[in-house]
Amino acid sequence: MSTISRRTFFQGAALAVSATRVIGANDKINVGIVGLGSRGPALMGFLAHLPDNRVAALCDVKQEARERAQARLQQLVPGEKAKDFVDMREMFADKAVDAVFLSVPVHWHGLAMIWGCEAGKDVYVEKPASYNIHETRRMIETARKTNRMVQVGLQFRSTPHKIHAMQLLRDGAIGKVYMAKGLCFKPRPSMGKTPPEPVPPGVDWELMQGPAPLRQYTKNRGNYTWNWLWDYGAGDLTNAGAHEFDAARWGLGDPGMPKAAVSTGGKYVWDDDQEAPNTQYCTFDYGDRELVFEIRALPSGPEGGEPLVSGVTKYPWYPGGVQGRLTSANLFLGGNGWMWLDGTGFKVYKGEGSDLAMQEKASARDAESHVQNFLQACRSRNIKDLHCDIEVGATSAAVSHLATISYRVGRKIVWDDAKGRFINDAEADKLISRDYRKPYVV
Repeated sequence: MSTISRRTFFQGAALAVSATRVIGANDKINVGIVGLGSRGPALMGFLAHLPDNRVAALCDVKQEARERAQARLQQLVPGEKAKDFVDMREMFADKAVDAVFLSVPVHWHGLAMIWGCEAGKDVYVEKPASYNIHETRRMIETARKTNRMVQVGLQFRSTPHKIHAMQLLRDGAIGKVYMAKGLCFKPRPSMGKTPPEPVPPGVDWELMQGPAPLRQYTKNRGNYTWNWLWDYGAGDLTNAGAHEFDAARWGLGDPGMPKAAVSTGGKYVWDDDQEAPNTQYCTFDYGDRELVFEIRALPSGPEGGEPLVSGVTKYPWYPGGVQGRLTSANLFLGGNGWMWLDGTGFKVYKGEGSDLAMQEKASARDAESHVQNFLQACRSRNIKDLHCDIEVGATSAAVSHLATISYRVGRKIVWDDAKGRFINDAEADKLISRDYRKPYVV
């Protein structure tokens, strides 16, 4: 359980904002990482390759994860030991920590980012930025009010060949873009059914649940599979698909909320605990253009004439990994041609015959560059230096949440952005936010 009260934390946070350390040109940025399952240690690895920062604090509700991360830090930086925290609020209250990286479950993203900013920390929050539309708005407001640098972990925004591809689209390489289509075809095994059981030793289960309802512990609730349970996530639409979804919106010129959305699909083949769909088709109406997104977590075929890519996807419940063929990409269709964009590069086709006019191969690691960009902005204090500021990343999340809401209510929904709610749809309005469990309220 937490050892710091909510009132004590926010009193300290108010003081921290006014006493935020000014980082000098030659000072190291002291970094804290919250969430040490798989992404947290990966971020630690990126940070170890970059100069002028120090991993000063590690936080996780699981003792085993903290111990494993400390051992990893010793490997990366011999002799280094970070402060150890169970409750992120205690880390945020530490004035020695300048910036925090949040690789916590999605249902924690909004509140953790808000707490971090209110405690005077710059924040790097993994994708998707928010759990729901309500959190999106509060996160943007908090970042601006506290003058914190907040980067969303959508690494494509720092990938050289993708930046170039987007510039070509803006310059009219395929004419007016009338459709952006994101694809996430990633076969996944069944998560099975896991019954309630005692909480494993060394796990603060109440704290891990946070804003979500306090449920009994099960393996599917306590591990990566929570992504497919409505209490914590929305499946691959906001998990692996978040990157391609953001790229699709980027290719349309980063428009805000669409006028309407509709999403259909279902959970097919598997009989297990999964609640979110494993096959989903989403369309978003922007008037003179359209955003489309498609998920297939089952065996699939190629798209746009491009072959599926072979690879091994690792899962915590399948230690050896699962061999699969996947597509994680974007199609952009314009008046004069089309573009295929994925992690290996891009291709531009022109004319009715779809002749290959241009192509470019990937040349650099994107995730590490994205982390580096965040650290640079922590020094410059200029929001415009961020490749994926919270307003950009959280808006992409909010648009994807429209698809989740449409799927759950079973119909097309029409959005009134000025009022921040749906038009004549009380059932959909209820899904804009959630019933937060006190004291974990956004």
